[in-house]
Amino acid sequence: METTVTNRMKRIAIKEQEPEVRATNFDEVCLGYTEEEAMAEASRCLNCKNPKCVGDCPVAINIPDFIGKVKEGDFEEAAKIIAKSSALPAVCGRVCPQENQCEGKCILGIKGEAVAIGKLERFVADWSRENDIDLSERKPSNGKKVAVIGSGPAGLTCAGDLAKEGYDVTIFEALHEAGGVLVYGIPEFRLPKDTVVKHEVENVKKLGVKIETNVIVGRTVKIDELIEEEGFDAVFIGSGAGLPKFMGISGENLNGVFSANEFLTRNNLMKAFKEDFDTPIKAGKKVAVVGGGNVAMDAARTALRLGAEVHIVYRRSEAELPARVEEVHHAKEEGVILDVLTNPIEIIGDEKGWVTGMKCVRMELGEPDASGRRKPVVVEGSEFVMEVDTVIMSLGTSPNPLIASTTKGLEINNRKCIVAQEETGLTSRERVYAGGDAVTGAATVILAMGAGKKAAAAIHEFLSK
Repeated sequence: METTVTNRMKRIAIKEQEPEVRATNFDEVCLGYTEEEAMAEASRCLNCKNPKCVGDCPVAINIPDFIGKVKEGDFEEAAKIIAKSSALPAVCGRVCPQENQCEGKCILGIKGEAVAIGKLERFVADWSRENDIDLSERKPSNGKKVAVIGSGPAGLTCAGDLAKEGYDVTIFEALHEAGGVLVYGIPEFRLPKDTVVKHEVENVKKLGVKIETNVIVGRTVKIDELIEEEGFDAVFIGSGAGLPKFMGISGENLNGVFSANEFLTRNNLMKAFKEDFDTPIKAGKKVAVVGGGNVAMDAARTALRLGAEVHIVYRRSEAELPARVEEVHHAKEEGVILDVLTNPIEIIGDEKGWVTGMKCVRMELGEPDASGRRKPVVVEGSEFVMEVDTVIMSLGTSPNPLIASTTKGLEINNRKCIVAQEETGLTSRERVYAGGDAVTGAATVILAMGAGKKAAAAIHEFLSK
């Protein structure tokens, strides 16, 4: 009896590439569960009468039901259960912060380890891809047209949900490839593009969704034209937050200073890491990545794989890092150095305008600020120069102002984000909805998906009337 209890409290370990091997390649770090491992992990689920995990999933996947099917070995039915709620299960299984959401509410997590809900979702999604399971069930066409701006997590989710209800949906994507942040932002070693992302985009297209790339809404076509001239009955804006923020310190315009956004886009979307691609990228010999979120970890781990010594420079302590615990753990295992309680005050360059160093100050933590985290305070007389040849700024992003500035009567707030109702995504313009990072500023993939889902339900309700 004792062993069963112990086993139930401990999750089935998942295989990963060894740190010293993966630090030299862009292959996926986590290798996923086998069928036997997935069934064993699924058998730990208590199948709670009142499953708190579901309430904390932004797209409300029926978690106990899909896990129950995995336990039985009925992976196809598990995939169909997930598909009712999520258009991107293989993505979510890899990049969702499950520890703060579904797994964070798992009863087993109180005295032991939560069920590995994310890894099981990933297993089911990968199994259904490898076995070519058709998840494209939809209602007959209802004759109404909806335009979706942006093919990231919010746009793909909104489009998929509306297509299932019988709408004729067209996504307009500014870049040459669909996927939004999934293709330009998140690195290959966390989220493989050709197998995972392209397949999830194809699944949305199988529902009848059309995707037009290289269309910059606000320039190629305006929202008013989509409604008045092209006959769309509603528009959803899921254009993300692609405008990088900088510190505003001296030397940020030197050669060798990048935004994490540009650095990652060159590598992920434009394949700079592949020898047969001509995309230029500069990782340098010694890189400082300024910031502590998931994007900072992505940039740091990418620069490391491109051959640099990499330092994460963050003004609070390691305990306050906003990145996922798993991401920090992986970065440290691979050899990324954390320089915490450190803040840049100037970037130094040579006479040719190239970065040679970064002047920093040491910080200590004072009283909590508005965010509830202890505020970093400068330690007097602690200035020092860190010798680096590349600086990557990872301080967050804000929405591109193009759509708001070209759409009459579309209200934005002081952070340049589109103002939209939380429960419906409705903006200050009738028939125009918005969600994801364009509304919240940079956040997570799953929260953007949740917003796309709510907006799709609201658009359906509005157009049904």
